[in-house]
Amino acid sequence: MPWHTDPAFEDHFRATVVSRKPGYYTAMHPPDQWLAFELYPDDSGVSVRISPTGPGGDSQPAPTRTETFQGEPIRLGEIYRVLHLAAALSETVGVSDVVDLVTEEMLPAFGARTVALLAAENGRMRVIGRSGYNPSLLEHFDGMPLTHPAPAVRVLATGVPSFFASFDELSRAYPPAPHQKGLHAWAFLPLIASGRPVGSCVFAFDRPHPFPDQQRVVFIALAGLIAQALERARLYDTSNELAKTLQASLLPDSLPDLPGLDVAARYVPSVRGMDIGGDFYDLVRVDDSTAAAVIGDVQGHNVNAAALMGRVRPAIRSHAASGATPSQALAQANRQLVAMDPGRFVSCLYVHLDLAHHRAVLATAGHPPPVLRHPDGHAKVLPLRPGVLLGIDPDADYPPTEIPLTPGTVLALYTDGLVETPGVDMDDAMSGLATQLARASIQPMDRLATALIDRARQTAPRTDDIALLLIGLATAG
Repeated sequence: MPWHTDPAFEDHFRATVVSRKPGYYTAMHPPDQWLAFELYPDDSGVSVRISPTGPGGDSQPAPTRTETFQGEPIRLGEIYRVLHLAAALSETVGVSDVVDLVTEEMLPAFGARTVALLAAENGRMRVIGRSGYNPSLLEHFDGMPLTHPAPAVRVLATGVPSFFASFDELSRAYPPAPHQKGLHAWAFLPLIASGRPVGSCVFAFDRPHPFPDQQRVVFIALAGLIAQALERARLYDTSNELAKTLQASLLPDSLPDLPGLDVAARYVPSVRGMDIGGDFYDLVRVDDSTAAAVIGDVQGHNVNAAALMGRVRPAIRSHAASGATPSQALAQANRQLVAMDPGRFVSCLYVHLDLAHHRAVLATAGHPPPVLRHPDGHAKVLPLRPGVLLGIDPDADYPPTEIPLTPGTVLALYTDGLVETPGVDMDDAMSGLATQLARASIQPMDRLATALIDRARQTAPRTDDIALLLIGLATAG
């Protein structure tokens, strides 16, 4: 029905879909035939019954302007604007990204003076973003129940956008509406994603604005795009927070304070997936002069990898606390992992620190070798005798390597995410880490850890987790 293209007709259908209640409106078929449209929603869609009626049969205002029945074309610039903002919204990740895009790019795109983004949370409206609005004015809406008659809430309940060309129109529809100096027109847009209300978006203009039909169509289309982006972003933020909480629970809350040691650790999740993986580190105090440092990487980057890490790290920790040597600790952990048969392998580096005799014994299970910085400032990658990954061969052994640890020495343990870069040889990447460690200031150790992580994140995109454990021996005096 080409004469049935007015946006107001679409509003009736949208209201029926969202509210799941029957709808009714009338429209005039040119030149003078009035028709009644009855809308009946169910799980499969909306059934429509059309019958002749008179001009007085409409229970709600309906458009009767015959000049719009043929449809007003949307200008090319408006289409480009929708496509541009749609592309930008598709690249947003978290809720803050969506809020920034809506509040920074859509104001100039539509010539609006202010915009506010509200989300439905636990039966109430929450202001999650704004630009140009007086904060005290938005306090009126923040926390408002979803049953409130305010336009920003009502459009969410009905699914029908509201456009007010002047404050007089707004005050007639909602008499308690507060007036902000310099604002004269408003567009209240419901944000509906997958048939579920997620929030509303409010644009305000600094002069009366008639909202022609083609602009209403653009606003409604963008509201749908914003809703989808906002819903996707909220799901991402929820899963991301869950992943970080789980990851943090699997890593040590803090590192023990050992006399003569200055230590720092970092864990940085990958930028992909759920931000959870199997990288782990630990520092175990055995006695006043002995400690064990461990770092490892479970194969994979998902919840299963993290769950396996949650079993491997405590097992190795228990071996360390019992006084096992690095070779014994890795061999015992390897046999346990083979017996579990998780279908995943684990790399691990174990360091036994003897502070009384200033020495360390290391053993590796397929893990990148540590970098040692000497007190004179030069640093090198330690050549360790290799051992097979944990979880492959139950009879594998892990030969030890002993090194001196003089005061002023720094030992850097890390996972491959810190150095691995596409197109760069791994040996060259580890040598680059040694060069960076040699040039860096080692005081304080916590600042050095931050510098190494920042450097890694700036040099190339990282697609793997990063774990870093720095161990420094205090200088005499």
